[in-house]
Amino acid sequence: MKTTISQAPNQKDQTVTIGAWLANKRSSGKIAFLQLRDGTGFMQGVVVKSDVSEETFELAKNMNQESSMYITGKIVEDTRSPFGYEMQVSVIELIHEATDYPITPKEHGTEFLMDHRHLWLRSKRQHAVMKIRNEIIRATYQFFNENGYIKIDPPILTGSSAEGTTELFHTKYFDEEAYLSQSGQLYMEAAAMAFGKVFSFGPTFRAEKSKTRRHLIEFWMIEPEMAFVDHDESLEIQEQYVTSIVQSVLKNCKLELNVLERDTTQLEKIQAPFPRISYDDAVKLLKEKGFTDIEWGEDFGAPHETSIAESFEKPVFITNYPTEIKAFYMKPYPDRSDVVLCADLIAPEGYGEIIGGSQRIDDLALMQERYEQHDLTGPAYKWYLELRQYGSVPHSGFGLGLERTVAWLSGVEHVRETIPFPRLLNRLYP
Repeated sequence: MKTTISQAPNQKDQTVTIGAWLANKRSSGKIAFLQLRDGTGFMQGVVVKSDVSEETFELAKNMNQESSMYITGKIVEDTRSPFGYEMQVSVIELIHEATDYPITPKEHGTEFLMDHRHLWLRSKRQHAVMKIRNEIIRATYQFFNENGYIKIDPPILTGSSAEGTTELFHTKYFDEEAYLSQSGQLYMEAAAMAFGKVFSFGPTFRAEKSKTRRHLIEFWMIEPEMAFVDHDESLEIQEQYVTSIVQSVLKNCKLELNVLERDTTQLEKIQAPFPRISYDDAVKLLKEKGFTDIEWGEDFGAPHETSIAESFEKPVFITNYPTEIKAFYMKPYPDRSDVVLCADLIAPEGYGEIIGGSQRIDDLALMQERYEQHDLTGPAYKWYLELRQYGSVPHSGFGLGLERTVAWLSGVEHVRETIPFPRLLNRLYP
């Protein structure tokens, strides 16, 4: 019977065959311990000399790391193993003998591992991070599908930008100027006017020359947009969504969190509602905490966000940022034109902003005024203005950065480990 490592617990005390690679091994005279992986998980195979043919035992002792095989044996419970089961091996059929695998079980520098990212993904740690990423994606689809959202796919090549063109990748679209998308938001607003509640999930690009642990050139965003939803209602949806994905990871990725040695104490506290602090009060708090140089009207950097987050046990919303430092489409705060109805959600433990969102301007005259202020005179923005011309309604939306969220829930320091093939300032390989 053919099975996988992840399904092995369902075949306890049965003899099965698994297609696997050799992640590592050790042997001592009459017994060999094979660390097996098959893409679904990791499991130990125990080869006892007296229980197998001489050929099988020699193969088990001498096989090289990352050699591939069909391995047959009995699945038995093993309370010493984090996985809880192991295989008592009876037969090994070698498929391919690997030689000189470069990532040996020892310390390697980051650049070396990044150069071999196509192989580094096979490691137990990277496997755990990618499984957590997958769980966040699965839980995202479940949350929005169960709450009546329709998935809409915005274009990646666009003729306009969502937040200005200074950090966009320019390209030629035949004889027109085009950009790689930095956000699907503008298109999702159009979709919300057609379907009410929508979300997108796809890659976005920022030509930002940053080398921090929080930045990637290419990253993935989850971007919901909701018609007839105001700012406060949007914040409640964000709380519910983040709570949902955190609880899903805690429930379904126990083994992976254990592999990463993630302290889940803080994650277990993540339940809606989340605390909120206005930008005005955040500036005051930062000054009290020793950031005496911060002035009202400046955007917050990573140290500021971390310091604010340290005052709370849960993710915290920083609300109502100054109009001048936010995007042109954000709705002004009632009776106060110097700030807008927006919020950034800051993750605990120094992981920074994971969500940015706002209520969008729905008034045609005000949007026309913003167009003039931001010099959005080209035909590429005409369609976006028309959303306010034909049946405009109050609407809100937000974007969650997948990689930062994966980093936070996994407990890994740098976002480069949270995407299969990271694109960094000086890295386009592999």
